[in-house]
Amino acid sequence: MLNLFYFLSFAMMAIIFISFLFILLGWRWIMKRTVKQMGKIILTDSYQENIMELMPGLRHMGIQNMLENSLRAETGDVLHRPLGSSKKWPHLDPITFIPAQTSPFPIDGEENVDVEVTIGPNAKKPMKIKIPLMISGMAYGIALSEEVKLSLAEASNNAGTAINSGEGGVLPEEINSAGKYILQFSKTDWAKEDELIKRADMIEIKLGQGALAGTGGKISPKNLTGRARELMGLKDNEDAVIYDNFVEDQTLDDLKELVDGLRDLTGGVPIGAKIGAGGKIEEDIDHLLYIGVDYIAVDGGQAATHGAPPILSDDVGIPTLHAIVRAANHLEKRNLKGKISLIASGGLLVPGHFLKVLALGADAVYIGSAMLFTVSHPQSLNALPFEPPTQVVWNQGKFKDQFKIEEGVKSAEKFLTASTEEIKMALRAMGKRSLKELSKKDLVSYDELTAKMVGIPYSFEPWEDKQMEK
Repeated sequence: MLNLFYFLSFAMMAIIFISFLFILLGWRWIMKRTVKQMGKIILTDSYQENIMELMPGLRHMGIQNMLENSLRAETGDVLHRPLGSSKKWPHLDPITFIPAQTSPFPIDGEENVDVEVTIGPNAKKPMKIKIPLMISGMAYGIALSEEVKLSLAEASNNAGTAINSGEGGVLPEEINSAGKYILQFSKTDWAKEDELIKRADMIEIKLGQGALAGTGGKISPKNLTGRARELMGLKDNEDAVIYDNFVEDQTLDDLKELVDGLRDLTGGVPIGAKIGAGGKIEEDIDHLLYIGVDYIAVDGGQAATHGAPPILSDDVGIPTLHAIVRAANHLEKRNLKGKISLIASGGLLVPGHFLKVLALGADAVYIGSAMLFTVSHPQSLNALPFEPPTQVVWNQGKFKDQFKIEEGVKSAEKFLTASTEEIKMALRAMGKRSLKELSKKDLVSYDELTAKMVGIPYSFEPWEDKQMEK
């Protein structure tokens, strides 16, 4: 019996060895045979039966459109795509800065560059931050996990800037660890307590955003779990409702009354409003001026959110570049530049983007998507390769429990610090010692239409001649 066992074992080893030897020696023949058979099928099957029909089909439809239509066919529900629009919007890339070369000269690298910013300078209690970059409103519970929110709050404090609460629940620990805290006053039943409002350094009335316009929505209990429900005052089986308006039959006078009430309650911190940028942005700004805001946050069409219908992300609103230029021009026309602060957001991902919108007239920048990927560096590797990296940061994410707050703080803080240092380096390269010295006069564009519409020189034309024409 033992001999039989040895014989079978030897025979099995021999078969494996021979098979391996066959593959090793015959792989060229196998590959050639396979390619020949596949080639015959591809080159002789009619288009209606040919697997390569996918090539022109995908070129016509696009992989993303095919995927999203398949998901629509599968569920019959409105899609909620994360991280915003994927379309190619006109953006900031064709715009470049003018370096100081012969006169003026660059600033020495050891010299300090002032990048401090004041939001709401005419408010009784303006908000001062050390850098022009702020962390955008990303909702706890509805979007982000507790661990990620706490990481971002501490990082904002360490970097000397502010964090926006977003329209979700508000963590007490988040306010305690944040340096400057912006409370987003949203169209919800939660985050409205007087004590909470009084603790904020700035209040932002959320009228809309770039990825969702001004629409509301409902989040079911299965998609909103944990401590967030308690902080939002939700019952076990209750949907979290974000309304379309603050009150029924809402008017501008209702909003004016809200602004006045919040200003009195807070003792005079800046009260502002966030809007999704649209084709009537000048009219929207005039309405915000009527209700008495201290600052305006403009969210361009490239903005992202936890989940939005593709039609709102892709086909509603205007590009961030267009929005900021028009908003800044309109405030200047109203003689309010430097009095009403302008905050830019939407598709602003790298230091070059941040500095360009500041040159175009924004006073500060909100950073959203870029913060998600940096706060989770390198922890996003916990989800890859079988899940998207955002599964590490979402409140309902499969890997949220593996997120380490201390690592998140370090990564987010380093990103803000590195971005600020790059901004300072660019300012030195332009011969500037302060962000306040930056303006549109420091820009050119290699795209003629962009140059014309922004009101900056076209880089193919002599700079002096262009200035003389103005």
